[in-house]
Amino acid sequence: MVEDRIRGIFARAGADGLLHAVPVGTASVAAVAAGTEPGDGEIAIGADEPVVIASIFKVLLVLEFARQVAAGQLDPRERVRVTRGDRLGGWGTAGCADDIELSLRDLAFFAMTVSDNSAADLLLARIGLDTVRLLAGELGLDRTRIVGGPRDVLEAMLAEVGARDEAEFALRYPELAEERKRRLSALDPLRTNASTPREITRLLRLVWQDEAGPPQACSQVRELMARQAFRHRLVSGFPDGVAVAAKTGTLPGLHMEAGVIRYPDGGLYAVAVFARSRELTASRTEVDAAIGATARVAVDFLRSAGL
Repeated sequence: MVEDRIRGIFARAGADGLLHAVPVGTASVAAVAAGTEPGDGEIAIGADEPVVIASIFKVLLVLEFARQVAAGQLDPRERVRVTRGDRLGGWGTAGCADDIELSLRDLAFFAMTVSDNSAADLLLARIGLDTVRLLAGELGLDRTRIVGGPRDVLEAMLAEVGARDEAEFALRYPELAEERKRRLSALDPLRTNASTPREITRLLRLVWQDEAGPPQACSQVRELMARQAFRHRLVSGFPDGVAVAAKTGTLPGLHMEAGVIRYPDGGLYAVAVFARSRELTASRTEVDAAIGATARVAVDFLRSAGL
């Protein structure tokens, strides 16, 4: 069975994985929104299990931003200053040494393409946490929960470890017992931003079918996802000529990516893969490669079935 092959790939990488893969456009939009999926037209391994979504939440965030721009509620050229107090460390504005100023649409660009946490926080502050939550409900993502932005997740982790800042966290975290690491709220789908693999592919299908908002808003999300810089997970599983538009998410021991795979013949497949490594480290190249490999197995099976 294809599911056994996928489980075997994760096991050899030292991880447990959940996956949902489904063609885009094979079911009616109404059925997608209502939460009904074609049972024979999917690969589902724990597809309805709750999962931490980490930075995959930025797809909803940027979608809501694009919807507000399309509705004339926001000027995408509005300027925002990113100061020392806004920086969380990492890519994009989050790792800059000096204060910078940029537009709201550039915040969305950095949040999606390089998973810039500072950009995401500032964008979330501008569009409103409640509006992102309402969007999830409007799209029928009843099991998707957004509790806050990247700073909220980071501050919870620092508090639980007893660290004053990221540097102290980096020193304290490796010394924690494994059981204490696993109790961190950021790693618990019942206490942080969470969804299910099936709901994430549903979100992607709605975006790709222009049913998650005005067509121009959905188009903007698709374009930004296609420009994501990280290519070590889903992209690694597919040959040249196959386009991948996706968003990663990473926390200690959690590796994930969700995206849409587009073949030259026009075939489109939404895939969401969530892997938990058995060692709670931030970087495991074997697990990252397994995400691409399992996605390829799932999509190959769907294509072989003529879906």
